[in-house]
Amino acid sequence: MNQRDQTPPAAPADIPVFCRVGALDDSVGYLMRRVVTLVSAEIERRMEPLGLTDAQWKPLLRLFATGDSTVAALARGCHLDAGAMTRLLDRLEAKNLCRRIRSVEDRRVVNLELTDEGREAARQIPDLVAEVQAIAATGFDQEEFDQLKSYLQRLLVNVLPFGGDGEAGASRSSPSVSIPEGAKK
Repeated sequence: MNQRDQTPPAAPADIPVFCRVGALDDSVGYLMRRVVTLVSAEIERRMEPLGLTDAQWKPLLRLFATGDSTVAALARGCHLDAGAMTRLLDRLEAKNLCRRIRSVEDRRVVNLELTDEGREAARQIPDLVAEVQAIAATGFDQEEFDQLKSYLQRLLVNVLPFGGDGEAGASRSSPSVSIPEGAKK
C-alpha cells in the first residue's frame, strides 16, 4: 500500500468479519500493546522507590515467590533467554538484592538467593502491581474482570503456536506465581 492509498488491502474471505481491522486503533493486538505499554510504564514508575525497573521486578518477585533458584529456571519463568537473565541478575546483585551461590554438590550449578534487602523489596511488589491493576480495572465488576482474564487466557492459548515472540528459551506455559503465606505485609 503506497502512502497515498489509505485503503487497507482486501482481507481473505476466510477471515471472520469481526477480526478485520479497518484502522490501527481498532486492532485487538494494538489495543493490548497499548495497555501493556501504559501499565508497564506505571508499574516502573511505582517501582522507582525500590530502585527497580519494569524488567527487574519480575525475576525478583519470581525468585521470592516460586523458589526458582537457578538462572535457567528463572529465565524460563520470566520468558527470557539465559543471557538476558544473567544481565538482569548482574544488576540485581549490584543493588544487593540477590546473590549467586555455587552449589557444593555440583560446582557447575550456581544457585540464586535473595538478600534481606531483596526479600523486603519483593514483599512490596505484589501490592504495587495490584494498585496498578486496580486502576486498570476501574469500572469492571468481579464477573467482568474474570471474563476479561478468561478471554486473554484463550487468546494466549491461540497464539502460543506462534512462538516467535522474541523471548528465546521461553516456556510455552508458565505456572502462576503465588505469593507465599506470610510474605505480604
